[in-house]
Amino acid sequence: MFSNPLILLAAGLVPMLVGAVWYGPLFGKSWMKVNGFTEESLKGSNMALILGLSYVFSIFLSAGLAGLTNHQSGIFQLFVTHPDFEVVGSEVNTMYQALMDKFGTRHRTFGHGAAHGGFATILIAFPLIAINSLFERRGWKYIGIHVGYWFITFVLMCGILCQWL
Repeated sequence: MFSNPLILLAAGLVPMLVGAVWYGPLFGKSWMKVNGFTEESLKGSNMALILGLSYVFSIFLSAGLAGLTNHQSGIFQLFVTHPDFEVVGSEVNTMYQALMDKFGTRHRTFGHGAAHGGFATILIAFPLIAINSLFERRGWKYIGIHVGYWFITFVLMCGILCQWL
């Protein structure tokens, strides 16, 4: 379904790049303070492992967000499990091709994807972060730092995925 799977890898870089700025010069000191971290306490971490796994998880996230931003994936999902889907000229294949010819490029812009990224943050990321944070007895500053990061990240990732995937 993905016309350009390399875009999943590219979009997977977004959390890394945004995180370098967000948790660095922008909110690094605030993030450290709300977590009780010091420069000393962060030393000795295996950053290669942390960054490597974070990138792998970011690629998973790209694949998940692709389905939220690309309406055509829903059409694909409706047809793909039919046994005659790949049989050229079959009824199901013809219906799928007709739908894609007519609607295959609708809502495929960066702005449309960015809007989906904003919605995903508000409806998925924010509640997840807030629920965990409340049980961990974290404050609203902690929640705000992380939700802000995911808002920027999801807006950019979904914009990229919608425009170029």
